[in-house]
Amino acid sequence: MTPGAVLIVDDEQIARENLAYTLKKEGYDTCCVDGGKAALAELKKREFDLVMTDLRMPEVDGMEVLRHTKSSYPETEVIVITGHASVSSAVEAMHQGAYHYLSKPYQLDEVRNLVMQAMEKRSLRQELSELKRQVKNQQTGPLIIGNSPKVEALKTMIAQIAPTDCSVLILGETGTGKELVARTIHHLSNRADKRFMAVNCGAFNEELLTNELFGHEKDAFTGARGLKKGIFEVADGGTILLDEIGDMPVSMQVKLLRVLQERSLMRVGGTREIPIDVRVLAATNKDLKREAELGTFRQDLYYRINVITLTVPHLAARKDDIPLLCRHFLKYFNVAQGKAVTGISDEVMEILMSYEFPGNIRELENIIERAVALAEGTTIEVRHLPGDLQDVDLSLRVHRPHPFMTLEENEKEYIAWVLQQVSYNKTKAAAILSIDRVSLWRKLRRYNLDS
Repeated sequence: MTPGAVLIVDDEQIARENLAYTLKKEGYDTCCVDGGKAALAELKKREFDLVMTDLRMPEVDGMEVLRHTKSSYPETEVIVITGHASVSSAVEAMHQGAYHYLSKPYQLDEVRNLVMQAMEKRSLRQELSELKRQVKNQQTGPLIIGNSPKVEALKTMIAQIAPTDCSVLILGETGTGKELVARTIHHLSNRADKRFMAVNCGAFNEELLTNELFGHEKDAFTGARGLKKGIFEVADGGTILLDEIGDMPVSMQVKLLRVLQERSLMRVGGTREIPIDVRVLAATNKDLKREAELGTFRQDLYYRINVITLTVPHLAARKDDIPLLCRHFLKYFNVAQGKAVTGISDEVMEILMSYEFPGNIRELENIIERAVALAEGTTIEVRHLPGDLQDVDLSLRVHRPHPFMTLEENEKEYIAWVLQQVSYNKTKAAAILSIDRVSLWRKLRRYNLDS
């Protein structure tokens, strides 16, 4: 839909052409039709911001156009125009949801003001609806933060696959937010009103994982004093995330494959098959395809869980999202810690934007949590960062070379500057320069800087 689109409905050609001419001069996109029947046909093709319709027309009158418009597009405003004004028709039009009732003959200034006010009302309603939607999503569901191309592509893919019931394999480095992606899929699925449960497949041996996933009967083993339902049963109707599935023992993979194929399970110590209805999502930081080729992960299970693959980008590949993530974590930890830290210094942001984040988003979250805890005032400064990031700050403050200096002169001046910044700690200087101590010693001798 084009912003500012107006549908003009009138069986009098001169009336609709004059109205269209006036509104076009104001920048509106106008479409004219010669009656109610044609208006209904046009409304099937597209949505308009505003419909201006004459009341009395053959076959389909303006009241029917009004009712159809508000039924199909509740947020579209309607102005009813008539040369035969009456109190009853005006009341009926307003009752049906018309924005205004305009009597002929009308003044062009009156029309311009009415149209502008109707457009503003529609715009405000749309903004309010969007705000309510965002608030609802933040309150009731997970939030994937970021608008970089890779994150936008991931969000689009999640929105497409969430309503389906297929299995999804979520790939990504540790700390990238694979569980958040899984929770988002569940939240947007038809199972959202049921349970979401996650289990770390690498945290248990086979015996404990079997018990965790499938449960056990009373007296199934020593200490089993009562019946215990496994995660597959507890999450019936909902979604399960098998996190770090690449670390699952091969013998356990056989049991899992059978459950996924048969869609039923047997508790430890049980003799009865129990039907299950769950959507299975899996996540790993390993190259599962490669593991399957090597035989360390069963190929049949790999193909069973890998109907669709989502790859969560590491933070270094989406650095444009770092400021957004920082603001999000800042708000969260202000509330959690009862602080009032409102900003991040330019120097700190420069460091964060240049850092590679081996720990991904989880590492950034920990950095901001620490900084908020240490901040004395309202701004996070370099001194509030971990020591290794303060070293990054030193390497960023490169002394700008003079014009026309040779490479050797630039190198000498830079090395001298780094030494000064680290109080002539040669171990630290070598680390910042990304050379070993022996290489640094040679350069110091060469440039007469070892005195």
